[in-house]
Amino acid sequence: MSNITNMNLDYSKPVKLAEEVYWVGFRDRETGTQANPYLILDGDEGVVIDSGSRSAFPTVMMKIMQTGIAPSAITGLIYQNNDARLCGSIPHLESIIDRGDLKILSDPINHMFIRHYSQSASFVSLAEIDYEFHFRSGRTLKFIKIPYAPSSGSFMTFDPESEILFSSDLFSSYVSDWTLFLDLPSRCRRCRGDSHPHDCDRDEEDCPVKRILSYHREIMTSERALKHAIDQVSGIPFKTIAPQQGSIIHNAEDVLILCELLSTLRGVGIDSIVGDRSFYDLGNIRPIRERMVRL
Repeated sequence: MSNITNMNLDYSKPVKLAEEVYWVGFRDRETGTQANPYLILDGDEGVVIDSGSRSAFPTVMMKIMQTGIAPSAITGLIYQNNDARLCGSIPHLESIIDRGDLKILSDPINHMFIRHYSQSASFVSLAEIDYEFHFRSGRTLKFIKIPYAPSSGSFMTFDPESEILFSSDLFSSYVSDWTLFLDLPSRCRRCRGDSHPHDCDRDEEDCPVKRILSYHREIMTSERALKHAIDQVSGIPFKTIAPQQGSIIHNAEDVLILCELLSTLRGVGIDSIVGDRSFYDLGNIRPIRERMVRL
């Protein structure tokens, strides 16, 4: 992994992250959008994680085919939440894959929304398969639930073979001067988000740490949901984190710093509005009751 991050990568082609694991994502400089679908191959069998939006389909499918796999070899589509950015391309994928046993794997809560995109694939609940997907060879992918981070059906996917954790929105970032791999300079490793080190010459929009923290404040539902998700990460023997948006994190020190910052992040989601209040003043309901009585 350390070698590939130093290469002059061609983002118009798939990027090999590990043996038979590829980034097949895109960066649209005109619109500023960016996403990270991933392809995992096992011999003549393939699985796609968070395949992308409808508009992203031509780019993603072109890169999938550039790996040498035929679309018909894809047997599973994994969706780590129900965002249209991830699953809007389902009808196009179903059409070009064209196999009767194609499976969509996700949480049942996500299925309620994803069904509106699908026309032919069968839906498989993670609980039905004990939160594991098995390739025909026996290679296994493991699924880890991170509810409300950001949706109730959110989860991560771990590939023990490559030791890559596909973390969905967790560790994602707003896009600025994007590169596929995150390498924090030493001064950024001293950054605590709200306060820059004295020798930092980056403004807020150009700060990779601040972009990650801002993303989580706005996308995640609450401080407790985010901390619970980070707690789940701590028990996974990964070496690389591959988020749904932003840059792949491969440096152990960067991972530790970001885990520390995210696990203690304040003002996340609803907590940015209600603060530390555990309940509202029930006295506020009395005027409502009085109005209802008059009616």
